Amino acid sequence: MTAQILEQPASLTDAAEWWRGAVIYQVYPRSFADTNGDGVGDLAGVTAHLEHIASLGVDGVWLSPFFTSPMKDFGYDVADYCDVDPIFGTLADFDRLIEKAHRLGLKIITDLVFAHTSDQHDWFRASRQSRVNPKADWFVWADAKADGSPPSNWQSVFGGPAWTWDARRGQYYMHNFLPEQPQLNLHNADVQEALLDAARFWLDRGVDGFRFDAINFSMHDPKLTDNPPLPPGGKRTRPFDFQDKVHNQSQPGIVDFLARIRALTDSYGSRFSVAEVGGDHAEREMQAFTQGQDHLNSAYGFLYLYAPALGAALVREGAEAWHGRDGQGWPSWTFSNHDAPRAISRWAEGRDLRAYAEMAMLLLMTLRGNVFIYQGEELALPQADVPFDRLVDPEAIANWPQTLGRDGARTPIPWTEHLPQAGFSTVEPWLPLDPRHAPLAVDRQEADPSSMLHATRRLVAFRKAHPALTLGEMTLADSPDDLLVFERVHGGERLVCVFNLGHQPAAWTAPQGLRIIEAVNLDGSPTGLLPPMAGLVLAAG
Repeated sequence: MTAQILEQPASLTDAAEWWRGAVIYQVYPRSFADTNGDGVGDLAGVTAHLEHIASLGVDGVWLSPFFTSPMKDFGYDVADYCDVDPIFGTLADFDRLIEKAHRLGLKIITDLVFAHTSDQHDWFRASRQSRVNPKADWFVWADAKADGSPPSNWQSVFGGPAWTWDARRGQYYMHNFLPEQPQLNLHNADVQEALLDAARFWLDRGVDGFRFDAINFSMHDPKLTDNPPLPPGGKRTRPFDFQDKVHNQSQPGIVDFLARIRALTDSYGSRFSVAEVGGDHAEREMQAFTQGQDHLNSAYGFLYLYAPALGAALVREGAEAWHGRDGQGWPSWTFSNHDAPRAISRWAEGRDLRAYAEMAMLLLMTLRGNVFIYQGEELALPQADVPFDRLVDPEAIANWPQTLGRDGARTPIPWTEHLPQAGFSTVEPWLPLDPRHAPLAVDRQEADPSSMLHATRRLVAFRKAHPALTLGEMTLADSPDDLLVFERVHGGERLVCVFNLGHQPAAWTAPQGLRIIEAVNLDGSPTGLLPPMAGLVLAAG
């Protein structure tokens, strides 16, 4: 049985910066819970399980796209920014979801995809009809070179040129992702206004903020300058990986558009905005997108999401980049999401997945910034094994078997161990349930006080009980790479956080005057030795 949650008016949890230091739970609706028996999760399924999310103690929920879409990229190809796809339900279903979430004290953050639309969007259907119609310049069109080849050497994330020929206009149109995801021309003021209207539509329905998908892809170089090659080295599975993407994305005008977004969200009060930023220049762009008080509130990149291993140097890199200098924005961190293989499968390296999951959760809860928990992390779900004939992710199919793809992180959540499909659906789901996941179902973990689910609740509550963790400064101490030691300080509170990220016991003795106030995987360790995957937090007294 899910832990009881006391409902409270949303006004009791409102604050101008409720999001600073918040813990936010990501829901990928297709895989959360299916209530209508079609094998695909829906908004009603999210609503039905909001008590589970609230029981974790998190502050809010980020919903991946549920907008009208032909689902070529599973909702990230939007055909209507202001409606719900029938697969997920209706606008009335969304209204019920947000009303219940607010009653439970949960904020709701929705995805907005402003770099591109679906080729089925009415805007693109109009744009491709001619070169002179009112929406002719709403997307990125260009003439062929003299030899008929694409206008530039830009490459798509999903493989092949970032240009597709359209016979109706006798031009190429640009797409950074699938050909079915034509690039919006955000240099056009009318396009910006239309996107701001879409944001306003959801703000008026009560959403508490937005996550802006791939926002550094939202503007291109109008001169269509060729991208230069990257220096040799690094893993390359696509033509996209060979280029320094400085002209098809990452343009300076993006920050001006983000300032317009911030002005809009601020006009509604207490709203949160976070950028997703990937790529070779992600750190520079995240800093620019969140600089000062007139851009987005926060940003996150792929520092942890694509990291094949977790070491102290990686944590140091993030902490030093976001140390809190004057004018700097506020970071957000996530170890797993719908775009990356689950962290414990990337990082455990043969170690016990359950123990590793608890250490990773404590580490996430002690980082400076906002933190995102991806659905299933509270259950210690490993990356699912999806056979090739069940893959649906276009990136996974195109790059198989060189990359794990995204399908293995998107499989259904197991709710009830012994029900068909572990309680996710009454029929075969859109992605198969990994047999290893059913024994990790919510009902089984609810009944086990030592489960990862109960540990997650404890660790989230621990973070929220300590201002040093939610708001404090973070300073790393010198230590071997396998041993991570840092301080979190706020006001009169000073906490010391220590993690053994390695495979062997590490020599470490607690400084005098400090006592352990939280620990994982420490049972029975001798004095002076920290076991592998151990984590602890100490305070004075």
